[in-house]
Amino acid sequence: MILLAELITLAIDIYIWIIIAEVVLSWLLIFGVINTKNPQAQNLMRLIHKATDPVMNKVRQYIPPIGGIDLTPVVVILGLSLLKSLVWKVLV
Repeated sequence: MILLAELITLAIDIYIWIIIAEVVLSWLLIFGVINTKNPQAQNLMRLIHKATDPVMNKVRQYIPPIGGIDLTPVVVILGLSLLKSLVWKVLV
């Protein structure tokens, strides 16, 4: 059971890092560091959005942007952290 708990928490950790990468890339796009006309940058953003949009869109339905700032990544990361601790309590 410990191996299963470690695998699930590893998957959750990887997903949290993907969300953080999406936030950082969105900031880089806003500040013009990454060129949106670059096909490699477009592919990277498309890949990250495909990975995060199913979860983020569900949460965005209930949490509107506050002052133009999207708090959805923070809420999703907190939820995933709670899920990770719950997995350890249940499986170990």
